[in-house]
Amino acid sequence: MYEGPVQDLIDALGRLPGIGPKSAQRIAFHLLTADPADITVLQSALHRVKNDVKFCEVCGNVSEQTRCRICLDPRRDDTVICVVEEPKDISSVERTREFRGLYHVLGGAISPIDGIGPDQLRIGPLLKRVAEPGVREVILATDPNLEGEATATYLTRLMKDFPGLAVTRLASGLPVGGDLEYADEVTLGRAFSGRRAVDA
Repeated sequence: MYEGPVQDLIDALGRLPGIGPKSAQRIAFHLLTADPADITVLQSALHRVKNDVKFCEVCGNVSEQTRCRICLDPRRDDTVICVVEEPKDISSVERTREFRGLYHVLGGAISPIDGIGPDQLRIGPLLKRVAEPGVREVILATDPNLEGEATATYLTRLMKDFPGLAVTRLASGLPVGGDLEYADEVTLGRAFSGRRAVDA
């Protein structure tokens, strides 16, 4: 639609997750009119994130060192490991301020349709960590969708015979203020299986 570099920029932005054609166009034209200093800051940030950010050798979280700040924190409970799909999920859990254990990032979820099987995920390193003495609970915090459920079920089967290990799954169900008619089958099914007694 546009010529040369402008269209190239729109196309490049459109390949980013969650950015459609209109958003890509809007961002591109914003960048065209932005202050050169702001563009330099953006370029520097992109360069640094590509060259300076690593993945933690223990949990797979993003880090500037070989180990992330959570794995290095001696105040964390190393007997509990929360398994998540992506590094971004860690920040969601951390915002709750409810969890003080360690994490393990799988790097995705089992999805045969996308060609992602167990071998493409960081399941081997997870099993090594779980086999270490002292680990007493693994919390499966994969997404509550078909891929996340399949991954949680697969991991549960792998870890069921570890002695003294509790494998738990985050509770999920209907959101407060939601309507039943808009709930998908997985969410509604989890809400039914996770129902509890009501105190009078």
